[in-house]
Parts: sequence; C-alpha cells; structure tokens
Amino acid sequence: MMQVAVPFFIAGCGTIGAGIVLGHVRNWEVFLNVSAIFVLVPSLSGLKGNLDMCLASRLSTQANLGNMTSTKEILSMVVGNVSLVQVQAIVAATVVAIFAIVINIITDKTFNGDYVLLLISSAVFTATTTCFILDFVLVMVIIGSHRFKVNPDNVATPLAASIGDIVSNSVLAVTAQYMYEQIQTSLWQPIVIICVYCSLLPVWVFIVYRNKHTKPVLTTGWTPVISALFISGIGGIVLDQAVDRFTGYEVFQPIVNGIGGNLVCVQSSRLATHLHQTAIPGVLPEGSRLLEWPWKTLFVGTAAAKVARMLLVLAVFGQIIFMIVADWLYMGYVSIGFAFGITYLICSLLQVMVLLYMAYVLIHLMWKRKKDPDNAAIPYLTALGDLLGSVFLGLAFVTLAALGNDYGVA
Repeated sequence: MMQVAVPFFIAGCGTIGAGIVLGHVRNWEVFLNVSAIFVLVPSLSGLKGNLDMCLASRLSTQANLGNMTSTKEILSMVVGNVSLVQVQAIVAATVVAIFAIVINIITDKTFNGDYVLLLISSAVFTATTTCFILDFVLVMVIIGSHRFKVNPDNVATPLAASIGDIVSNSVLAVTAQYMYEQIQTSLWQPIVIICVYCSLLPVWVFIVYRNKHTKPVLTTGWTPVISALFISGIGGIVLDQAVDRFTGYEVFQPIVNGIGGNLVCVQSSRLATHLHQTAIPGVLPEGSRLLEWPWKTLFVGTAAAKVARMLLVLAVFGQIIFMIVADWLYMGYVSIGFAFGITYLICSLLQVMVLLYMAYVLIHLMWKRKKDPDNAAIPYLTALGDLLGSVFLGLAFVTLAALGNDYGVA
C-alpha cells in the first residue's frame, strides 16, 4: 500500500495538470480550427501505456528475476529498450495522425493538405519527445527501486504516468500551435521534422535488431500497440464530440483515464511478474483459472484480489481528492455539487473495476497462449481504460444534463 500510494498520488497531480492544460488550450487557435487535434490527445497520452509502461513492465520483471546485476547487461537492456520505444513511437504516432486525419475528413467532409503535415509532425514530435523523457525517468526509478529493495512493479508505472499526461498534452499543444502559425506562411518546418524522423527510424531499427533483449519485440510486438492506438482513437472521437457539448469534460477526462490506466498497470505488472516467477509459458500456476468470477478477482477469492481491493480503495479516495483539486484549480473555487460528485465517482470506479477484471483475464489468457504479458497486455488495458473512461464520463455528463445538474451547478 505504501509503495503504491505515494507514486499514485504523485501521478494524480500529473493527471490534474494534464486536465487543466487541456481545459486552457482548448481555446487556442489550432484547437478551434483543427478539430482532429482532439482525436490525437487520448492516443498520444496513451502512448505512455502502449510503450513506456511496457518498457517499465519488462525491466521490472528482469529486476525481480535477478537479471539486473551486471552494469554491462543493464546498459544493454536500457539502450535496446529506449531504441525500441523510439521506433514504436515514430510508427505509432504516424498511424494515429493518419487515423485522426481520416476521422476529420469523414466528420467535417473537408481535406486540407497543410493540416495533414501539421498533424503528422506534431504527433511524431510529441510522441518521441515524451517517450524519450519518460524512458530515462523509468530507468532511473527501476534501477533505484531495485537497489533499495523496493518492488519496481509498484512504483515505476505510476511515476511514469505522473509526468506522462501533462508532458504529452503540453508538448502537443505547444508544438501544434507553433506549427499552425508556421504553415500560414511556409511548410518547410513540418516537412523537415517529418524527414528528420524518417531518417532516424532506420538507425533505431538497426540498434534494436542487434540487441538480444529487444529483437523479438521488434518483430512480434506491433499488434497490441497498433490495436491499442485505434481503441484510444475511438476515445479521442468521444473527446472531440464531448468538448463542444459539455463544459469541463476536457478537465476531468485525463484524470479518469489516467488514474484508471495507472492502477491497472500496477496490477498488470505484478500479475506478469508473478507468472514469470511461478510458472512456465503455456501453463497456469496451480490453483489459477483462466476465467474467474469478477468478485473473486476484485474482492476475495484469489491472490490478485488482495491487490485489487487496495487499488479500488485508492481509486475512491484518490478520485475524490483529484476531482476537488482539479475543480478548484480550473474554476478558482469549489463548484462541484453532490450530484456531480456521486456520478463522477460511480463512473470512475466502474471503469477501474472493469479494467482490473480484464487485466486478470487478459494476462492469464496471454500466458496460456505463450505470449509474454509484459509486451502485450498493458497496451490493450490502457487503451481500454481510455475508451471506457471517455465513454463513462460522457454518460455521466449526459445523465447530469438530463437531470439539470451540469458541471459547476450545485
């Protein structure tokens, strides 16, 4: 509880910051004129789950298995994993930018070639920069945790998330606004950025391919990453539609999504490490079943339920605190009424419960099929968290509006 609680509340500060940033930049010129930017927000924020948290889970497992004792071996793991994340970030950001462009063409029935360059260059720069910063934070946290006998599974992913959301949203907003201003007179800057990253891609691929720790992931780890991006992208469509209809939605959406993702990543990382320590791929540990009743995985009945109970308690108390603080920072005073508070808590708690149950089933299913959950589970779970959080929060706002209790109305 102590190991998880401290980084969890630090991470909460990051998600609050991300929501406040999004609440203020939504009126910037680029966000008003290029609505596809909102589709990018959940996907690029989710990259910390798709990429960086997978890195954290892989390195945490290696630390718990006792494979991080040699300086040479640690350096090899770090260089390989950081290079791998850069490859995945460039490709994933390009894919999600194209997805946002297609959605924008379908919804607005217009096409602007300048905006295509803006979206791709902003997405790639944001993804690679954010991932590069987070990777080094993660590496230091995991090595430090291992040295001080703290389980890195408990602290690495929440600490990564503590700066991931706010850095991602801030870098995206500033970069997109800058590119928007530049393309009014010239297109050379976004073109140069795209060309630079296209030139760097083969270099990163070469480094990863020559590294024994990451070579297998280079060829097999793409399906969960790309699939998760499209799932997060659907959440981005919900965000794009909701920000125009509901005041304050963009402030609370990163908090709901971020907290749910943070908590399920702790459970996911712990479950993956436990399987690596107690079983061989393809065979579940004695007493474990692929499908369990939800209450046995969330409350009592399995070893995973102990951690799930703690995470649910953290979710309730954390969301109460984060909701009030975010409201106060955004509005300048506490405007939340009883109806909004209860509805918000129900939607966020329901999201976390679904995610924790899905984590148990998905990780055991992957293990049964001889797939390493460290590489494949977290992208699906964080993307599902983005989608469920966006949808459940949207339903909460719709319900409150129908009852005449909009955000900020006591």
